[in-house]
Amino acid sequence: MQNFTLAENSIGPLESGGNQEGRQIAAGLIGSRLLKAGLDAERDAKVNPCLLSFHTRRHNNSIVRQMTHRGNGPVAHKWQFQTRFRKGAFGWRGSRTAIERIRQAVAEIRKAARADPILGAEGAIAFLRRVSLALEHVDSSSGAIGSAVNSAIDILVAIISTAPADESTRRAWLEQLWQAFIDDQVSYIELLGDRWGELCAGPGIAAEWAERLMPPLLESFARDRTSRGYFHGTMAAFSTMLAAGRYQEILDANERIAYLSWGYRRWGFRALVAQGKRAEALRYAEASRTKAGNGDVDIALVCEEVLLASGMAEEAYNRYAIAASAYEPTYLARFRALAKKYAWKAPSELLRDLVATMPGNEGKWFAAAKSAGLYDEAIALAQAAPCDPKTLSRAARDFVIRKPEFAVDAALAALRWLSEGHGYEITSYDVIEAYRQGFRAAEELHRSDEFKRRAIAVIAAGNSFVQDSLRSVLGESQK
Repeated sequence: MQNFTLAENSIGPLESGGNQEGRQIAAGLIGSRLLKAGLDAERDAKVNPCLLSFHTRRHNNSIVRQMTHRGNGPVAHKWQFQTRFRKGAFGWRGSRTAIERIRQAVAEIRKAARADPILGAEGAIAFLRRVSLALEHVDSSSGAIGSAVNSAIDILVAIISTAPADESTRRAWLEQLWQAFIDDQVSYIELLGDRWGELCAGPGIAAEWAERLMPPLLESFARDRTSRGYFHGTMAAFSTMLAAGRYQEILDANERIAYLSWGYRRWGFRALVAQGKRAEALRYAEASRTKAGNGDVDIALVCEEVLLASGMAEEAYNRYAIAASAYEPTYLARFRALAKKYAWKAPSELLRDLVATMPGNEGKWFAAAKSAGLYDEAIALAQAAPCDPKTLSRAARDFVIRKPEFAVDAALAALRWLSEGHGYEITSYDVIEAYRQGFRAAEELHRSDEFKRRAIAVIAAGNSFVQDSLRSVLGESQK
């Protein structure tokens, strides 16, 4: 297997010129002239404001800012985050601190971007060039640090792509980002590849990058196993081809791949959608499914979006909605996502369809039913299959006054599953709390003695831990 690494000299620079030193000197001379021109224009405007229109002043100010930010002017902006994101700045257990520092850095960059978009983009690039090196020793097994970086990338890519930079400035930005991207050994900023076309901010520069990235991309897809290999810029290549409108080339490249991979074929799907070929795009996505089911959730999600955008909501729901909702992290989030997309459907219907997809796990939908105000359905679900006792206990606590009947049933369900050994890191306090919340609700109904009898019956056949935990509360009536 070969590992294709794209460096500037391996394919050729985007711009012609001499060596690196010569280009830097040339950039400095050009920058000095533009800076002088901008300052001269501002001086003339002070003498006679009519000599300089609003748009011209804004353009010259932008030039001055750009040259200053690139270090050619007398003042350079000092970013607070730069000292915090040094190579190896965070240790193995530094995840929490690193996440906080990422948030602070993004906030600093966004604040600067509101006042000066060019400066904000420069700050975003400086952060993205440093973040992987700073986090290389952090324990990322929980996924929290990766999520924080991905959230930052979403915000910073938007800042960079919308900044009103000229083409030469944007080309320089992209070169800096590309070097950071190919040097990223921990894959913290790998999502930049998916957004490369957006970072180009126009079909012209995107086309340049597509020309640059296509040769190693096609070589990595070669039929001959001895010549093909992994190309780190695969997603960037597809992204730039899409941004440049080279749709057929995306489809042709996918035909060279010897196996089905939705990670690659999703770009073909997007190319068809961009051409308005929605029906063909749906067929293309369906043909991308594999026996292992890899990518099925994402396929359902994008197909659902296409049908919804086409005004075919009923078909979108029947074919893809339930499967697409699995993209959400929790059962409650799945229900809420469906309820938001399909507000015209009854919550009970949505809940019923979701529950039907996971037989034997009815209890996991308790919180979703409760949030929809389907209290009878919620209790039925909690009684049908194991449900987290702490979730049931909290529900009993929250509804003691508002809906005591529901609170009593939730508390009894909590005691049942506790007595059968369900729950995570259960203590005596958890057992007593479930009983007390149910007893409070029963007092609101003037049925405390009945609740006590039912609670004793529920735990009678359960484990001794629950019985011992409640002995002092139940007193002699437990015997």
